[in-house]
Amino acid sequence: MVSSRTLTVRGNMRLSGGKFSMFCCLVVLTAQFSKAEGKLKLIGDTAACDSHDNNAVSVRSVTTSSAGPEPGDPAAAFTIRTLDGEFSFQPGAQQGSLIIHAFTNKSGFLECLWSSESSLTSLVQDLPESTQVLFLSLDDSSVDDALWMREQLHRVAVQSGKKEVLSRLHICPLPVFTLGNWLPSVLYYWGCSSRSCVLSQAVFTSEGWNIPIIIKRLDARYDWLMTRWGPKSHQLVDAGDGCEPAPSVAGAVAWVSEGNCSFFTKVENMAKSNASGVLVYAMFGNPLQDMNCDGDECNTTLNIPASMVHYEPSVAQALQSGQQLYVTFQITPSPTFFFSIDQQGVLAEMGWFLYPSFSFLNWQAQWFDFYADLLMKLRRPAKVVPVFDKVLMQGEKGAVATVDMPAGLLDYDLLELDASLLCPGKRDSTCAHWDHTVQLFVCCDQTGPYCNTELGRWITAFRRGTGRWLTNVSPLRPLLDGSKCTLTMKTVPWAMPWFVSLNLRFSISNETATGNFTDDGEEERLHPFRLMPLYSGGTFDKNYNKRFKPIKFAVPPSTKKVELYAVITAHGSDDNSCGEFCVTSHHFLFNAFYNNTLIFDSAGSPLGCAMRVKEGAVPNEHGTWLYGRGGWCDGLQVDPWRIDITKQLDVSGSESNTVVYFGLFNGTDPNPTKDPGYIIMSSFLVFYK
Repeated sequence: MVSSRTLTVRGNMRLSGGKFSMFCCLVVLTAQFSKAEGKLKLIGDTAACDSHDNNAVSVRSVTTSSAGPEPGDPAAAFTIRTLDGEFSFQPGAQQGSLIIHAFTNKSGFLECLWSSESSLTSLVQDLPESTQVLFLSLDDSSVDDALWMREQLHRVAVQSGKKEVLSRLHICPLPVFTLGNWLPSVLYYWGCSSRSCVLSQAVFTSEGWNIPIIIKRLDARYDWLMTRWGPKSHQLVDAGDGCEPAPSVAGAVAWVSEGNCSFFTKVENMAKSNASGVLVYAMFGNPLQDMNCDGDECNTTLNIPASMVHYEPSVAQALQSGQQLYVTFQITPSPTFFFSIDQQGVLAEMGWFLYPSFSFLNWQAQWFDFYADLLMKLRRPAKVVPVFDKVLMQGEKGAVATVDMPAGLLDYDLLELDASLLCPGKRDSTCAHWDHTVQLFVCCDQTGPYCNTELGRWITAFRRGTGRWLTNVSPLRPLLDGSKCTLTMKTVPWAMPWFVSLNLRFSISNETATGNFTDDGEEERLHPFRLMPLYSGGTFDKNYNKRFKPIKFAVPPSTKKVELYAVITAHGSDDNSCGEFCVTSHHFLFNAFYNNTLIFDSAGSPLGCAMRVKEGAVPNEHGTWLYGRGGWCDGLQVDPWRIDITKQLDVSGSESNTVVYFGLFNGTDPNPTKDPGYIIMSSFLVFYK
């Protein structure tokens, strides 16, 4: 019998010798009753916490007396003992990034992360060769934790034929609170509020129980079940294995066992039975699993929350005896479980792990590699025209600057946009919610045909502060046709603020080299001398293609090359998920014969944008950033689509050429029944000589 002077946290699981074992962690706290407030006080060495939520203990976040290291600060040197000897970090000495992961048995998320074969396999198979990982433990059981982590990693590495990765995985057997260096200050000072690094718990109470039973829980995948638990107390009702509807659970949280049918089937049956939520318990000795839908199941919307917990004997016995049980759900703050040091020796956050998989660690490491490569590219010789340097972009106006354009720009054949977005603060938590389109417009002649034409386009990251991109927009050099140019960078006026930086980079490449040489021995290079605007987008409905009429045009004299240049992105969500998450195709038909087609075939795919992290897509954002989109990804530039169409045209100079554009969904005109999406498009013909 547990004393009323103790708080018992049950259901902690760990691996030992390749098997799971159950143990209880007993936390004994001196209790006193405060008559003035009428609340139970749990007194530790120095401070007390008020009890909340039906006597469930809520742990306050720890604050420090002085500010600690922040993202963006340089990392100091440290040396740490590992199972294989000493590991040292020296600023400037590392060739790649270092990721620090702190494990705790108290997290259901981390239990699943480390027990999932697919998660472990992704780590050993896909960790970039430039990256090292340092594993720590936050618990007193750090020696056992370290030996278990090594066993797990070694086993999967051998199975995958990737033993060489083990030399880059370093495991410390000392608990974090004994390290004696600066690492704990980051773990504790940064803390975490995202799903992947808080302690999510289920709290069980019943009449006659002096204290609640609190066990760790793992919520179902956010992108499958987006309904979250609220603060309300729910009755708990046993529903067997949940593989059949159970009318008795109406209005209650269903207590169901794992197995015999899929997680989806269990949740669907309980939703049909009008349950307010589902708790699936793992059978004794089994780990918590990542609850997700599979295949066509994911097309069915279920509007109740669900989580997985460990089998709790006291709960099961109370339900079997007919005792009324109630459950609430709480989140206890914790140290952050992940942070990193990039190739430049700078501290960095790791973002949000959408589900328990080491893939998210790999994606962040991939982005570090991308960024290191980007910095190398920015060291190449170039004529740089600064435009914005951490300028506020917000509201109708956005960020605006007028710059002097240097003479001799025709000597360069490469124009790149070096753009970055920063949040108001150093933490990701200060970053803008939601993803928005950012466009750059240029005007060098108020009376000219190109004034306020789009020069570049990006999509903001969702609550992440990293993002820098280099975009080749060389065909649009004719837009910069004045000695002074005004550039405007803006997004929707209601978006939260960003601080933008932008440089125009002019340089020489072989992009337009013809292979022919002048009498002076210099290789002939083509340059764009005229742009012909074509089509813009619009609402993607049944009338979308009726707006676009054929355009007749002639190829200017002296033209040696003609290029189709278009920037197209699809947005919104109708009954077909168009245009953001549906596959659309965009066609430019020249002379009624040559069909140039751009298909957004990765739109809606589960990892379409995760696969573009190596191209600069910001990883580990909030929301469903992993999914492919219609021509764009969160936290990425929109690359122009360029096609050489010279051979498709009559270049004699007569107006015998025609072009027409049309956009399709599933090979036909779009025809949504509600909430049509929209297409943002700028398109040109570019003439070179």
